[in-house]
Amino acid sequence: MKPVERAKLVRSLRQESRRLRLLVLVIGFFLVTLTFVVVSKPDALLFNLNGRLSVDKAPRSLLIRQRVEPASGRSADTLSAAENPNAVDEDEGGDDASSKGTSDEEKRLLSSEPEQRKNEEEATTSELLGGGGEEDKKREEDDGYQQHHKVNLPTVSNYTIHDAEDADNGKQEETDNVEWNKKLLCDFSNFRTNVCEMRGNIRIHPNASSVMYMEPASSKRDELWKVKPYPRKGDELCLSHVTELTVKSSKVAPECTKYHTVPVVVFALTGYTGNLFHDFTDVLVPLFTTASEFNGEVQFLITDMAIWWTRKYKVVFDKLSKYPLIDFNNDDQVHCAEHAIVGLHAYMEFTIDPSKAPHNYSMVDFNRFMRRTYSLPRDVVTALGEIPRTKPRLLIISRQRTRMFLNLNEIVAMAEEIGYEVVVEEANVSSDLYHFGKVVNSVDVMMGVHGAGLTNCVFLPQNATLIQIVPWGGLDWISRIDFGNPAEQMGLWYKHYSIGVHESSLTDQYPLDHEIFTNPLLFHKHGFEFIRQTFMDKQNVRLDCNRFRPVLLEALDQLNQ
Repeated sequence: MKPVERAKLVRSLRQESRRLRLLVLVIGFFLVTLTFVVVSKPDALLFNLNGRLSVDKAPRSLLIRQRVEPASGRSADTLSAAENPNAVDEDEGGDDASSKGTSDEEKRLLSSEPEQRKNEEEATTSELLGGGGEEDKKREEDDGYQQHHKVNLPTVSNYTIHDAEDADNGKQEETDNVEWNKKLLCDFSNFRTNVCEMRGNIRIHPNASSVMYMEPASSKRDELWKVKPYPRKGDELCLSHVTELTVKSSKVAPECTKYHTVPVVVFALTGYTGNLFHDFTDVLVPLFTTASEFNGEVQFLITDMAIWWTRKYKVVFDKLSKYPLIDFNNDDQVHCAEHAIVGLHAYMEFTIDPSKAPHNYSMVDFNRFMRRTYSLPRDVVTALGEIPRTKPRLLIISRQRTRMFLNLNEIVAMAEEIGYEVVVEEANVSSDLYHFGKVVNSVDVMMGVHGAGLTNCVFLPQNATLIQIVPWGGLDWISRIDFGNPAEQMGLWYKHYSIGVHESSLTDQYPLDHEIFTNPLLFHKHGFEFIRQTFMDKQNVRLDCNRFRPVLLEALDQLNQ
């Protein structure tokens, strides 16, 4: 063989030798790594990688404590389904395998095989060294003790995380129940209404006009409350027609004949209902505030129920509850529920206090609720000029008996001259709310003399304007409370126009130097009934169009913003 060929052969053999050594090193490293993973605790890697916590510092919510079977020393997790009647079938529930934790086969591979290999290796080492002696025996005893009391970490999965969440939710519900048990059954601190709210075993017995909160025999609670569930607290004349209910804690009660899986709300419909303003301020607004949070999953029990009234507002009831109304006074069942509210949450007239209402409900929410309940198309007014050749619409609420506009035609002509398209409608107790709601929702500005008809502002779109004409007699305060504040809280623009002496029909009844003109507040000391009869029932309005004209112009300017 030539020297050149011999050199090439030697160089080739050296290269092949290097490749072989590199291959042996890779295989050796792989075998060492594999041996380490199998022999060591593989579940510990979960918290050792990427800077995560070590096993002993792992969150307790992710740890599963093994139960030890006293007789055999085996943990309950390694028992078969037949041996462990408390075992959970992790394949049930429809979740995929990855969300169910480790299977029985995985547990066997992760626990039994490493321990078996470890024991075999220790035995081999002991034989090579000629026996372990006392130290080996002590170490074996320690290992056995640790094996019986070790904490096993499962794979992080939805299953274990959900278990932790369920446990947390259960603790929260338990805490909530404890808090409810500490509370008084009723809250009489509100100046306008008394409300009782209970969670637990509740029995409602219409025949006895009673609501019972069942207590265990060991309980020392002894409460008894008398409630008239209509939000006119202190108005004895109004409440004289409302059925009084007894709310009490009790250890004895009649058997349930009807069960409710949803919360129950008990309230009255008598009082001042029948007047449009009181329909809303006494019932519909408080009912919305109290029941909206249940999203229809609530049962209404109504005392002193008027069928014609529930029919008039059927669409509202249907929106708030998915269940038929129950006439409390004509019902002979014993109703059982886990959550009951007696009375309605109410605040100032025709308003909601977001700081106190459930879920911080406000009049903006109520305004939106009414528009959606009656399927009204406009949520917000359209700025002037956005729709070509379209005039802003003005609705004038007319009245036929008291507080009438004596010069209505003159007012309409002046408004049309400014540039309004004018609509005149009368609102009364028999008005078709579907029709009236659509008319109100179609306008940009609504005006009227102080009275129930202005309650229809609940149908106005956002940023519309409400103009209230205040009769003579120092009625600015009540007008502001009844409609001014509610309108602004609904997201409407509000304008307040107080008429002068020359615009009042009272000049036809009294001389100009009479105290009714010189000092009208003097008459307020006689009480609201006297005020109503003198300044409301016996007064009409002759609007001074020149004086009122700037108010309508300001409303036009508002539409341009």
